[in-house]
Amino acid sequence: MHMARITGGCGCDSLAPATDMISVSDAVDRALALVAPITQTQMVSLYEALGRTAARAVLAPAAMPFFDNAAMDGFALRCADIEGRCCLPIGGTVAAGDDPCTLPDGVALRIFTGAPLPAGADAVVMIETCIDKTHKVHFNRIPAPGENIRRAGSDQAAAQVLINAGARIAAHHIGLLAANGITEIEVTRRPCIGVFSTGDELCLGKPAAGQIPDANRPMLLALARQAGAEVTDLGILPDDASATAAVLNGLGAHYDLILSSGAVSMGGKDHMRAALQAAGGTMHGWRVALKPGKPVMFGTLGTAAFTCLPGNPFAVHVGFHMFVLPQIMRLLGAAPAPFAAVPAIAGFEWTRKPGRAEVFPVRLVAHDATGLPVLQRLGQSVSATLLPLSDADGLAIVAAETSHIHTGAPLLWRPFCQTGGIQ
Repeated sequence: MHMARITGGCGCDSLAPATDMISVSDAVDRALALVAPITQTQMVSLYEALGRTAARAVLAPAAMPFFDNAAMDGFALRCADIEGRCCLPIGGTVAAGDDPCTLPDGVALRIFTGAPLPAGADAVVMIETCIDKTHKVHFNRIPAPGENIRRAGSDQAAAQVLINAGARIAAHHIGLLAANGITEIEVTRRPCIGVFSTGDELCLGKPAAGQIPDANRPMLLALARQAGAEVTDLGILPDDASATAAVLNGLGAHYDLILSSGAVSMGGKDHMRAALQAAGGTMHGWRVALKPGKPVMFGTLGTAAFTCLPGNPFAVHVGFHMFVLPQIMRLLGAAPAPFAAVPAIAGFEWTRKPGRAEVFPVRLVAHDATGLPVLQRLGQSVSATLLPLSDADGLAIVAAETSHIHTGAPLLWRPFCQTGGIQ
């Protein structure tokens, strides 16, 4: 179905030309240039390590398995002892956790999975191919040397890298470290991030007449915490440059990154740029050729980076994924991933005004014959609502020069399932 160009939304397409704005790639570079990897580390137990960032590579202290062991329940034997015979006497039992033992000549030992292989044994015959007569065992087949034995060091070598520096620690990492006898790990200190909103109209909970609930600050706090940061709620600032500057003064000494939303465009109440400068901060970039989210500001305040996002909630969501999440990843010492690098194809028609790259929510509706995801566009290019995200599987982006998307056209998108669940 052909879709006419949507003319609703914030109306900022008609303001300044795109040539007065920073490109998206330049904006990402500027955002990243304002932060550096945190060097402070701490030791945490494995129980506290989930979601943290490994400060350095962890190497295996020893080869695994630590010893030769049985890969199956069955009977450990010496293959030479069974040549020309169909059975062997059973000389005992070896279970997981038992001390290593030696296989007597001419007998088989009952053995369970994971038990240490008796010295002298060179095969384990699985129980399904044997007849256990309690005192002797009959074999239906002759085993080959090495059968059903997990050799020491066959899974991993000593000094094998178990987790790389900068990796986000997941449950399987914790399992692997625990399997190697490691009980704690050195992690990077969490980034300290302060978050506030701006606007006399904002409130928490049920609004009074003329007010609206603040969606941006709770969302940014959740997104930053989900990304691995330690967050502080700095509240709602009024639409007053002097009052905002007073709050900002000295704030940069307490945080690695400060986030705000609103008061950064060109209206009469958009005082954030002036307040930042009055508090001794520096602006390093403003206005990005991006929809939604053009009035983004990058700055510094003391030793902290300062990223000011627009006031509309979906623009805040886009700005976080596009600029803030890479900043957090760099603070954690990880390599920031490209915003949208997964190929897909459009399952829709769309005509739009070129000049700015545009991000929009999408839902995965099918796969084409080659396996590429087919995406459906959600929403109507309105930056004030988060509702389309409730059904979205991710975010897609089109280049600034694109004026028309036809069904089957190539797209790039960012599936939420590939962002560690950060939505």
